[in-house]
Amino acid sequence: MNTKSMNRSSLRSLILFLFLAVGSQFNSFAQCDTIATICEKNMAKNYLSDGQEYRALLIEEETAEFHLTLYGNSTYRFAACSGLTDGNLIFSVYDKDRNPIFSNRDHAVSPYWDFKVTNTLDIIVEGNLNLDNLGSGCAVLLVGFKP
Repeated sequence: MNTKSMNRSSLRSLILFLFLAVGSQFNSFAQCDTIATICEKNMAKNYLSDGQEYRALLIEEETAEFHLTLYGNSTYRFAACSGLTDGNLIFSVYDKDRNPIFSNRDHAVSPYWDFKVTNTLDIIVEGNLNLDNLGSGCAVLLVGFKP
């Protein structure tokens, strides 16, 4: 095989790899869109979205980490999903010093939880796939607040 043939072969391989990588990424985003839509059912009508969809693609024991500010004298709802059924995503809430505030692991892996905040608080939300009830690698966290 000559150098010109090898370069064409390498170029074809590179193009095929890029095509598959882009296609895989598109499929992952489409899967996350579906999960976010399903997760919205856990957001009660009296909560307004904060306008964000916090997403992460996780593999097995990886952890997603989201940083948020919750404003005082407000009630928030967190809805967390990773699959087509409830109970697929374990989420934990910590203050900025990583002191634990809440984990849905302690509440039958509830897909949502309401938080009443008296003072403005910077928090960290960690999400992990529930390996006992694995749904998808896409972790979605929705945050709403009562107006």
